[in-house]
Amino acid sequence: MQKNQQPKTEQQKKEQDYRQHVEQVTPRHSLPYQMAKAFVLGGLICALGQAILNVATQRLGLDRETAAAWCSMLLVLVSVLLTGLNVYPKLVEWGGAGALVPITGFANSVASAAIEYRKEGQVFGVGCKIFTIAGPVILFGIFTSWALGLVCWLGRLVGIL
Repeated sequence: MQKNQQPKTEQQKKEQDYRQHVEQVTPRHSLPYQMAKAFVLGGLICALGQAILNVATQRLGLDRETAAAWCSMLLVLVSVLLTGLNVYPKLVEWGGAGALVPITGFANSVASAAIEYRKEGQVFGVGCKIFTIAGPVILFGIFTSWALGLVCWLGRLVGIL
């Protein structure tokens, strides 16, 4: 009978040791602090975009649509440059989701995949892997647009919309 209990206590000790190890190595995060950092970083990125938009419309005299296009392009350029200089990943590490403001986060995901796989060559590395992360976003964005367009078209055809 004691032989059956012996492995059980050894197993329980191993499980307890494992739980203690996991507890020691698991990082502790303060949710309000992380949210505040994300808010600050996301706000800074959006403020940069607004500053670009204001300068483009007021000082350069561009119309709102052209200024918005320039703002988007410049935010993508800054994001890609910061990714290439290994600054953007540090911003993501500090600000978390705040760095994932749609256009800059998307540019970062594309650029980081291209940088990571460049050693595999231009075609099989960069060409095949560049949209590894961003590809599903593009796919589901296009599919959702198509599906909503179909619903809208059918709604108008039937007379609901």
